[in-house]
Amino acid sequence: MAGASTRGRIDKRQQILAAAFAVFARHGYAQTCVQEIADVAGVAKPTVYNHLTDKGTLFREALLATADAVSSETLAAVHTLRDLGNDPRPTFVDSAYRLLQACSSERGRSLHRLAYAQADDFADLAAEIQQRTAIRLREALADRLARLTLAGQLRPSDPEVAAEQYLALLTGPLETRSRLGARKIPAAELRTIAEAATDTFLRAYAPG
Repeated sequence: MAGASTRGRIDKRQQILAAAFAVFARHGYAQTCVQEIADVAGVAKPTVYNHLTDKGTLFREALLATADAVSSETLAAVHTLRDLGNDPRPTFVDSAYRLLQACSSERGRSLHRLAYAQADDFADLAAEIQQRTAIRLREALADRLARLTLAGQLRPSDPEVAAEQYLALLTGPLETRSRLGARKIPAAELRTIAEAATDTFLRAYAPG
């Protein structure tokens, strides 16, 4: 019985955080009211405060929960870089495309926008989100590239540098074409970015 109660409380908290992120993404921090969050979550306003004590805590926890969700998607894309077969390009392109989809989704763009819009008032939040998304992604990619190097599928190199360079080839064009997240990029354009980044990366790191 206690386990069901705990599970219900966790589910309710997640429901509130999802609603909070949606409302903050729609209105921004200053223009959001807790009552609207409660309405979207389908709970009473006091229930929101019982789970998350104030608006600032709501904002912080909603963004961190979203950062973890986006991170799960990008890490899943990296984990597809396993056995590359005779031609590494298709696997790399597919992985890169999935990664770009996660980063350029409405949720990903809203997370980026909200974190940096409130950087002055939530001084450590942007850094924590970066740790949970960009840094975690780079570390996972470096680990995957190191494994591929040991398997002889990439030439010997510093995997951390290689990961940083590959991500720069992907995220640089993404930020430029999306106008720093203001524009939604069509799927075909994401595929073009993935292909161009992969071709440049493999010219440098594919075995001789």
